[in-house]
Amino acid sequence: MKKAFGIIVLCAAVCSCTKNNNEIIINKLTPQGNFKTYTISAGQHSCSDNVFIPTSLNELKFKVKFDSSAIYSTADPQNQSDINKLYGFADNNAFHQQYSARFGWRWSNNALRLFGYVYNNGVRKYKELTTIDIGKEHICSILITPASYIFSVNGNIDSLPRLSVTPKAEGYKLYPYFGGEEVAPHKVAIFIKDL
Repeated sequence: MKKAFGIIVLCAAVCSCTKNNNEIIINKLTPQGNFKTYTISAGQHSCSDNVFIPTSLNELKFKVKFDSSAIYSTADPQNQSDINKLYGFADNNAFHQQYSARFGWRWSNNALRLFGYVYNNGVRKYKELTTIDIGKEHICSILITPASYIFSVNGNIDSLPRLSVTPKAEGYKLYPYFGGEEVAPHKVAIFIKDL
């Protein structure tokens, strides 16, 4: 009897985690206080509310929270190492694949990893910054200097080069984007609050 009850409880727990259309149910523990929810639908790259906003920045600072929808497996295991995009800006009054800086993220080796991710004169460069916990709020920033982008996650600091000639980061805002090569395998929700 105990074994049968345990199997029923296990089945109920597993079934409550997924929907019939293979989408992960988003953790309902949404952050408090003016966070915006960016949703990337299953089968898409771009998020909802991806609007053009011109920017002129000395620093981009924000809080972010991921829920369990950040856990995913790519259809091709080689694509698991692709970096999804989180938040940032185009720079140098140019297209973002020419000049930009943003945070990237991915789920790999059972951890949610954040990256610094930049383009300088069309050349992409990135580096892993840290791993973060799902379900917690994290403070992120990109400080703009003449020669570098200084990335900070919860006070941990690293940098990548900046070749833009504008004194400030001049461009437009960049929003959450899934990929890499593949589209989102299920609905992904990311909560962001500008600071």
